[in-house]
Amino acid sequence: MNLRENAMAIYNRRQPDYYFDMMDALELIPDPVLMGDLCPQDGQEHKDSWGTVYIFKPGAPGAHPHVTPENAVIKDIEKWEEQLTVPDLDHLDWTEAVRAAEAVNRKEKFVGFMCAGGLFERSHHLMGMETALINYMEYPEEMAALLRVIADYKIKYIRLVAEKIHPDIIFYHDDWGSKQNLFLPPRVWRAIIKPLQKEIADTIHECGMIYIHHADCICQPIVTDMVEIGVDIWQGVIAQNDIVEIQKITEGKLAMIGGIDGPKIDIENITEEEIRGEVRRAIDTYCPAGRFYPGIPNGICFREWNNEIAMDELKKYGKQFAQEHPVA
Repeated sequence: MNLRENAMAIYNRRQPDYYFDMMDALELIPDPVLMGDLCPQDGQEHKDSWGTVYIFKPGAPGAHPHVTPENAVIKDIEKWEEQLTVPDLDHLDWTEAVRAAEAVNRKEKFVGFMCAGGLFERSHHLMGMETALINYMEYPEEMAALLRVIADYKIKYIRLVAEKIHPDIIFYHDDWGSKQNLFLPPRVWRAIIKPLQKEIADTIHECGMIYIHHADCICQPIVTDMVEIGVDIWQGVIAQNDIVEIQKITEGKLAMIGGIDGPKIDIENITEEEIRGEVRRAIDTYCPAGRFYPGIPNGICFREWNNEIAMDELKKYGKQFAQEHPVA
């Protein structure tokens, strides 16, 4: 089987040739918005199209929002409509995205489109995390109205993406929690984010695409909601979730990617066998229930030697497990 065929075999509970990280089967297409918002890795402040200030420090794995009371886009949630300017989507340059999508052999790989900055992340990028969390609790109506506008932007963009390059998969990014818990109480998340996320999921499906949701964090308290919303695959499933329990309570309706405890093996003073053991643990523990793609939730180990060992074991043991555990 090629990468796409093997990924679909796991997704459809058929016998795969090997168990692997489904992200290897995705060719992510350059996002015109994301490319335009790229922050130089110079340690300086740069604004994105929403007006949020980012800093990308040399040596850091990525850029991070640097929101202060002085530079926040939304300084007063009761006056958010006066302070927010929604970026224009009508004059994007799709040349590179179209070219990249056309170059993918869709018989062998999926065309994936990364839809970054989900509802929750965009909200706290506009006003700062602490302020956002307070506003979700004390000004739920204003936050719901703000998220309505952000959701409309996302829905319009997803439809544009479908029209221009029609990806097989929307890789939607919105971290809803930390390694300890959700950022918002489930009741607040359900009241404000869930209905709009359902509209986004419906749009993805109406356009004939698969919805992968990235959230490398705790999502266990809302996994049945994720199924109700229409998330097809949850990518970024960290081992701090009780993944076996999630497989039970979602009744196999939520395919998942992750399970390998990346930070546990991405350290100095670790043996090769310890790294290989963690990869095997994840495969042995989570793959028997089916619809599971073992992988490091954030994609890689940042230490090159650690990553080489982890990827080698995933390739070898993923194939061995498939051969020794045939799908009934």
